[in-house]
Amino acid sequence: MKTIGIFRSCFKEKFGIPRQPGLTRYARGHVEMLPEFAEADAFRGIEGFSHLWLCWVFHQAQRETWSPTVRPPRLGGNRRLGVFATRSPFRPNALGMSVVAFDRLHQEGDRLALHVRGGDLVEGTPILDIKPYLPYSDALPEASGGFAERKPAPLLPVRFSDAVARQLADPNRFPEDFQALIIDVLAADPRPAYRRKQGSRVYGVKLYQYDVKWRVEHDGAEVFQIVSC
Repeated sequence: MKTIGIFRSCFKEKFGIPRQPGLTRYARGHVEMLPEFAEADAFRGIEGFSHLWLCWVFHQAQRETWSPTVRPPRLGGNRRLGVFATRSPFRPNALGMSVVAFDRLHQEGDRLALHVRGGDLVEGTPILDIKPYLPYSDALPEASGGFAERKPAPLLPVRFSDAVARQLADPNRFPEDFQALIIDVLAADPRPAYRRKQGSRVYGVKLYQYDVKWRVEHDGAEVFQIVSC
């Protein structure tokens, strides 16, 4: 298969990325189409669709071997299920698919970018295909969701130190909806399950060009520093 584009994401590393698309509508990114596929005609009519499928490669999770069972984080990492009964990135073929909200198509000279929201892709993800999302066939209200029947509930209340709150109060300092993105990412508690019972320690999540420093106390997560990467 050919890579048709590269995803430019607000998520600069795997840690902190939502485990499914659509868990935060504040995640922004765009597909930077490779020159061979940077043709506006290839997107004619796309503005009629509110959502799109992105087909892509787990390029940071590729392995020479594979295991028939995995430990889904949704189950606390303590129970094994078949790899084909999960969305684990560690698969025989490291293929991913995500529904994202279509934002806009932007062309400048010979460059073309497809802007989307709500994705769960890390910076640099190779994109293999883009398809329209069809509500009448892709959204099935009678479908059952197995062990992931419902959207996960927020796990952590999120607060900001006084210094960080003052930073975020400047509307021109950070990307649009930056505070809301931080809240959605940290409320899902991106820590590995085995660390959630450990004492307080400092974590960092890279969002856009910033390193968001936070720690977990008994009453939730506190963001105490935001620095440029």
